[in-house]
Amino acid sequence: MNAPLDGIRVIDLTAMVSGPLATQLLADQGAQVIKIEKPGSGDYTRLAPNQQGGLSASFLNNNRNKRSVAVDLKQAEGLAVVKHLIATADVLVQNFRPGVIDRMGLGEADVRLVRPDIVYVSISGFGEKGPYAAKPVYDPLVQALSGLATVQGGADTARPRLVRTILPDKLTGYAAAQGITAALFARERTGQGEHLRLSMLQTVIDFLWHSDMAGQTFVGDEMDQQRAASFIDLIYQTTDGYISVAVQTDREWQALTRALERPDWLDDPRFATPALRQDHINERLELTQSVLRERSSREWLARLEAEDVPCAPVLTRSEVIRHEQIGANDMLVEHDHPLAGRIRQARPAAVFSRHDDWPLAGAPALGADTRAVLEEAGYPASDIQLLLDAGVLAEPARC
Repeated sequence: MNAPLDGIRVIDLTAMVSGPLATQLLADQGAQVIKIEKPGSGDYTRLAPNQQGGLSASFLNNNRNKRSVAVDLKQAEGLAVVKHLIATADVLVQNFRPGVIDRMGLGEADVRLVRPDIVYVSISGFGEKGPYAAKPVYDPLVQALSGLATVQGGADTARPRLVRTILPDKLTGYAAAQGITAALFARERTGQGEHLRLSMLQTVIDFLWHSDMAGQTFVGDEMDQQRAASFIDLIYQTTDGYISVAVQTDREWQALTRALERPDWLDDPRFATPALRQDHINERLELTQSVLRERSSREWLARLEAEDVPCAPVLTRSEVIRHEQIGANDMLVEHDHPLAGRIRQARPAAVFSRHDDWPLAGAPALGADTRAVLEEAGYPASDIQLLLDAGVLAEPARC
């Protein structure tokens, strides 16, 4: 395989989204990812709605290019199986609540006894210390505690709002994948494996600080209360839909006035400079909306594009999959899954010029690779069968 992480083996003990997304990113870049799942149920997202062939869209979209081994970690024999696999691995990723993995017998100290140089990755919700460390966590709670919900609300005095996607989970998955590759690179130079720790809370706070926490940056001079410059989104209604238009520079502002045929705005003292246009943002956006409401999205986009004004249509999810810009860059791919049928997925964001072999195997059925992975690890077929008969291992029923 001609992929950047070819030869890297990952033991994936994660469930839900943050961990599985991180390991799917590694799998998409060539790593062999062995997903360890509980017999009978597996990753909770297998039970999510919108299913075909017994597989949910959520599971399919976070577990591509992985192999599934169903093993009962509560049994000593099952724990021994996983440790045998760990001994051949480069990375272990887990996202249990802090303390749980140690009680299972797979804490860092236990794992390093069988693989001293492994990159050991722990993903938590609120962090491993403090009063929230052991609390159950879901995405909305992180949005609340991190300040993201208040940022999304627009001002401290406004009603907080959630981002309508599980941003903390997914950001943490991307941050974990980047950290894992950095740790692997460091191991190449030092021969030592790191313990990489991430929390969803820290990931979102880090994410916000780059653009939304200016008022909290200068120590001793913090803003007591943040207010919104405007509650008007840069989404404008036309006669038949919505478009987005965003202008910042003087050149773009002048181009907008030409496209909208409003040269008189250039003489308005409220809009003479970028700073004044920001001070009078509500008036400026309301005027822009009053004009854009007069024509169709297609007409306005053509006019705006002709003047090189930054603009784009607002697409529904169903429109996204048919848009020419998406297609021109091969951002989506369709393939046949042996159980779920024809499915459509997003290609990985990172495209490598020298490693162009992107593996594409659909997410596995629960325990689909149990027998094959253990055979490759040196287990005799008779021993595998005994473990299957004892319920330590599981695989899909054979037709």
